[in-house]
Amino acid sequence: MSGSTYGKIFTVSTFGESHGGAVGVVVDGVTPGIALCEADIQCELDRRKPGQSSVTTPRAETDTVKIMSGIFEGKTTGTPLMMIIMNSDVRSCDYDNIRELFRPGHADYAYHKKYGIRDHRGSGRASGRETAGRVAAGAVAKKLLAAKGISITACTLAVGNLKCEKYEPDFIEKNPVRACDSSVAAAMEQRILEAKNEGNSIGGIVECRVSGVPAGIGEPVFDKLDAELAKAVVSIGGIKGIEFGAGFAAAAMTGKQHNDAMSPAGFITNNAGGIIGGISTGAEIVFRAVVKPTSSISIEQDTVDLNGNAVTCATKGRHDPCLCPRIVPVVESMTAIVLIDLLKQQAALNC
Repeated sequence: MSGSTYGKIFTVSTFGESHGGAVGVVVDGVTPGIALCEADIQCELDRRKPGQSSVTTPRAETDTVKIMSGIFEGKTTGTPLMMIIMNSDVRSCDYDNIRELFRPGHADYAYHKKYGIRDHRGSGRASGRETAGRVAAGAVAKKLLAAKGISITACTLAVGNLKCEKYEPDFIEKNPVRACDSSVAAAMEQRILEAKNEGNSIGGIVECRVSGVPAGIGEPVFDKLDAELAKAVVSIGGIKGIEFGAGFAAAAMTGKQHNDAMSPAGFITNNAGGIIGGISTGAEIVFRAVVKPTSSISIEQDTVDLNGNAVTCATKGRHDPCLCPRIVPVVESMTAIVLIDLLKQQAALNC
């Protein structure tokens, strides 16, 4: 197993490397007869693409998507949907200095131990560029979910020790950090630029909210909704943790405080984050993911080479000083993929 496929009915298989010819995705299990065009995909890819602002990598990729199969006369056929995104702004020479050594924080060492070979150019398959295929697939899933009245909105909740206190969803796409609080967005942007100017990087937290999911979605015991979301979201490079609803704050709460009391109108609180027993409750699904600082920094660090000798390295190339702004649409996409797959499993259960 290559580990490059997710899903049981709505399956997503991404392919390609950062400095290869292209990246892309094959999506199977797409509902037939749905109107779909490249513009539906492109609008999501444009949110993820590099070079959007001073707080993202300057790599100049247009991320133009081409649908190669699964569409006839503007509608999905139900057969595998293949989408490809060509790599056009590749500078592999930027990575010549790390050909024979392992970069701290990167997947270099782990990939070498697993396969005995690694693509040192821009992290190869471990690059964040792999997520372009996820976002293309997520755009399809989002369209299917929208028809069911389900919407997904992610945002940058924190950058370093700066945290949003207000939730202003209409503001998220109006600032380069994709923060949800207009009073702290500028400070977040400045903190990212400070890290960038130092040759360093900064981490953060991304929050995701989902509305419109009916009660009863999720498969006990091993395929619980929160378990599937956790797997999908943590599979995104750079994400190191996830919490639902009250999350880790539940450790300091009592049962009386944490339990979501109910009334005839519905749940009074939402400490469970819209999921109980691994199954959706109909309340808003809320989770937060921890995003580590970007591994690629230009500050010299201690490491070893392929022969185990002590060396130092400083990563060259073009990199995001903070992953949060561009990881927001990726989190939304993986959430959409999980939800449409589980909704299709629920439909199969009832047929």
